Amino acid sequence: MATIDITEDTFEATVSGEGIVIVDCWASWCGPCRAFAPTFEKASEENPEIIFAKLDTEANQALAAALEIQSIPTLMIFRDGIMVYRDAGALPLPVLTDLINQVKALDMEDVRRQLKEQNEAQ
Repeated sequence: MATIDITEDTFEATVSGEGIVIVDCWASWCGPCRAFAPTFEKASEENPEIIFAKLDTEANQALAAALEIQSIPTLMIFRDGIMVYRDAGALPLPVLTDLINQVKALDMEDVRRQLKEQNEAQ
């Protein structure tokens, strides 16, 4: 599947569904973002079952602020509506592929249990 563009209007609906969604927060003026784009596209071609979404932080400044995007590119990965990864910086394809495989292998029942325990401890 090719990458899709998401906006303030489509972000929540995109990341809150079932399955894996990988969001690349970027801007056209960002050199590392432009360098990472072909890697992100290649990973999307290799993983058609995953939604690969691009969020233009310049065009969606309010959402970028709400997400507290401090540095770009920032990569966020959601699985079944839960953010399971977030970090800034461009990744080489082998690292991104390994990260995707780790997310695929997650035991989501265990993740939900850990989240519940964290919330109860607060």
